[in-house]
Amino acid sequence: MIRPILPSGPICFCLAAVALTPPCRANVSLPPIFADNMVIQQQTDITVWGKADPDESVTVKIGPDSQQAIAGEDRNWEVKLDGLKAGGPYEMTVSGKNSITLHNVAVGEIWVCSGESNMEFKVMAARNGPEEMAEAHLPMVRVFTVKHNAAEKPVRDCEGAWTVCDPDTVKDFSAVAYFFAHELNPAMRMPIGLIQSAWGPSPAVAWTPHNILDKDPAFRTVMDMYGRTVVDFPDALAAYKTRLAQWKTACDAAKAAGSPAPRKPLEPLPPGGPREPSALYNGMIYPLLRYAIRGVLWYQGESDTSDPLLYRRLFPAMIAAWRNAWNQGDFPFLYVQLSDFLGRHPQPAESNWAELREAQSLALNTPRTGMAVTIDTGEEYNMHPADKQTVAHRLALIAQSQVYGKSAVATSGPVFDRMQIADGKATVSFTHEEGGLATRNGPPLKGFAIAGEDRKFVWASAEIRGDKVIVQSPDVPNPVAVRYAWADFPDCGLVNKARLPAEPFRTDDWVAGEPSASPTPSASPTKPHRKHHLAPAQP
Repeated sequence: MIRPILPSGPICFCLAAVALTPPCRANVSLPPIFADNMVIQQQTDITVWGKADPDESVTVKIGPDSQQAIAGEDRNWEVKLDGLKAGGPYEMTVSGKNSITLHNVAVGEIWVCSGESNMEFKVMAARNGPEEMAEAHLPMVRVFTVKHNAAEKPVRDCEGAWTVCDPDTVKDFSAVAYFFAHELNPAMRMPIGLIQSAWGPSPAVAWTPHNILDKDPAFRTVMDMYGRTVVDFPDALAAYKTRLAQWKTACDAAKAAGSPAPRKPLEPLPPGGPREPSALYNGMIYPLLRYAIRGVLWYQGESDTSDPLLYRRLFPAMIAAWRNAWNQGDFPFLYVQLSDFLGRHPQPAESNWAELREAQSLALNTPRTGMAVTIDTGEEYNMHPADKQTVAHRLALIAQSQVYGKSAVATSGPVFDRMQIADGKATVSFTHEEGGLATRNGPPLKGFAIAGEDRKFVWASAEIRGDKVIVQSPDVPNPVAVRYAWADFPDCGLVNKARLPAEPFRTDDWVAGEPSASPTPSASPTKPHRKHHLAPAQP
């Protein structure tokens, strides 16, 4: 053996001491999602993971079950515990060279609440926020808020903390998530855990795994565009600074002349953060994949209105990717259709917001999905309307009926089924009329437009006759297509007797700007019934 030659004196003593010092021992540790006040999913295997020294034996116990694991060379360990019935409080103990005890652990229903700024929208800013906060005595509702993290690669754990709902803490909860739990908790008499993982504004590509984006040419185009944004950003920022200097000079001149100041130029958005493809999936969804859940609430889409056709493919692909990664089968995925926004047009017009709503509606072809229509909850030119109670209520209706088996609960407003044309009139039939059609604020029924072969839509008169609507206009003697609520901010009011709004629709598939080059559409076009009923959860 070749021995190192050590220098003599004090230096020799110090180096020898370092050489003989045993390596540091690390305590058994848990990621932040395992903490006091946590909620775990009832009646399903519970995965618990953390870190310890290599080869260290770790024991995890909750309720009657106890399991052991040996930490690997990478210091990671994981155990699976048997599922528990809803209830609590429990204590969970994790023991190795040290011991951790988690207190006030509840077992109930876990919903991941994700999307962009309307999911982040806080209770304190919601309609009647102060009154809602004062009544928020719901200790069995707890929220784990995932800290914003845009990551280039998937990360194992996320930062965050569990918070018990009370009048002081509720102010910062997601309003949609909280009001959803507020309805479910008393009805089901069990704890509700909400994992809030949202960041706005963020496009759907940011929430989609890289392997999904990489294998589809349409998605790769989006990634290439983002790459060009990264490369071009320095030039865009320099150009902005030039425009900003010019704007300041113009403002000074306007002030001296007593004229209104010009509009300030928009600063280019820097690359990275919540707009980077896959970054939010990597940093805010991937760390949750081993945590058992009941389902997902999703409120997103505003950032994707520039390309509704791509969203038709991207959104279902994202849902499938999450389900595949979570490895819990086709768990319920409930989402919010975009509400009304921007302003009203005097005549029917094309609308990216309407097309994005259509893309969201088509995602109902994905099994075990449900959509809350919110076309009546928006505020003109306010992307963040305050009425989050109605949004959450409609999500809760879907959950109660299609997830938890309360079959008597109405979950949808009227949905377009078919159209028949005769004598210059279009007769539109619906499913989910739930006892008959009505108008929200009394007659006349608004929101319908009609077009002939020239594809020029005009406002139409519309009359309810039983479970059908008769649509016509003297300006369109030979109609071929009908649209309803097809606008950014439509003036519409069709509901069923359950007072749930009709889903916006169109009977045509015309592309804006394309001239008519095909024969007249069929006089009785139909759209397939797209509603997938979710199997009730096991009691």
